[in-house]
Amino acid sequence: MTTTDNPPVKPDSDISPGQFEGTWWVVHTKPRQEKALARDLLAAGCQYFAPMYQAVRRSKGRAWKATLPLFPGYLFLCGTGDDKLQALKTNRIANLLAVPNQAKLAEELAAIDLLLQSGLAVSSRNSLKKGTLCRIRTGPLADLQGHIERAKGKARFVVNVTILGQAAMVELDADLLEPIT
Repeated sequence: MTTTDNPPVKPDSDISPGQFEGTWWVVHTKPRQEKALARDLLAAGCQYFAPMYQAVRRSKGRAWKATLPLFPGYLFLCGTGDDKLQALKTNRIANLLAVPNQAKLAEELAAIDLLLQSGLAVSSRNSLKKGTLCRIRTGPLADLQGHIERAKGKARFVVNVTILGQAAMVELDADLLEPIT
């Protein structure tokens, strides 16, 4: 399978996940089923958000690009009970997690979507550390809020997806950030 065979991150690239209508569910997929489930949901006309990023993999002296799930084993479904049933019929789901705070998840996913569209190198974080809450002052990510971790002279800007206990991050110049008081 090539990168052109990857499903889109969301069915309509012009709409932010924060604008999706319906109820959100966190879908815990069976192993290595994220992309296949996204393709099935796309074919069924369901709204989903399957954040992916480009990574360079190396093996035996060769390098190649791979499109990988930002949150392995998870994607996000938004819709009606019928959409939920349609997703369950794919037999690619290990578990569906209810989202107690729908608005917060939609806001967090919209922020992740902005990170992915920024063109900056995005990577996944499995463990979250508490840091300073900051806002990006200028640029394509202006006004986006997240926590900061410092590393190697650059600031790591982290956007959390609380319900998963995971986050996405980008490295930025600290000059672009201002603390939120």
